[in-house]
Amino acid sequence: MNPVGDAPPKVVKSDQEWREQLTPAEYRVLREAGTEPPWTGEYTDTKTTGVYTCRACGAELFRSDTKFDSHCGWPSFFSPLAADRVILREDRSLGMVRTEVLCATCHSHLGHVFEGEGYPTPTDQRYCINSISLTLIPHTDDQSDPGVAG
Repeated sequence: MNPVGDAPPKVVKSDQEWREQLTPAEYRVLREAGTEPPWTGEYTDTKTTGVYTCRACGAELFRSDTKFDSHCGWPSFFSPLAADRVILREDRSLGMVRTEVLCATCHSHLGHVFEGEGYPTPTDQRYCINSISLTLIPHTDDQSDPGVAG
């Protein structure tokens, strides 16, 4: 893992390589911009302290201290670990206009970001992220900062 501020190198793989690495459900969400059903993801309600990484490439994306209870059915964060860790892209699928969130390292689909919903967060943003797109690296007592892994 890379310390905060050092963006990891880009990861480029063929569709076949992604299919070999990911489960079918992970591939559908991460590589085909699918969505896991609400309230089914392993991180929807977790309160574990740590860093959330991209399940496809391992890039550090979100810290647990930016996760909040949005009661929307998916894990929600009010900001990424750093702006350069995600890519925001207009999404006009399903007859609406939304902002898609992608991993900046491997361009995997993570979820969507919404603004102006009135949540009491510092950014007034809700990064609504599929649990299946993430891996939580729990903070341990021997780490000084959960956002910096050695």
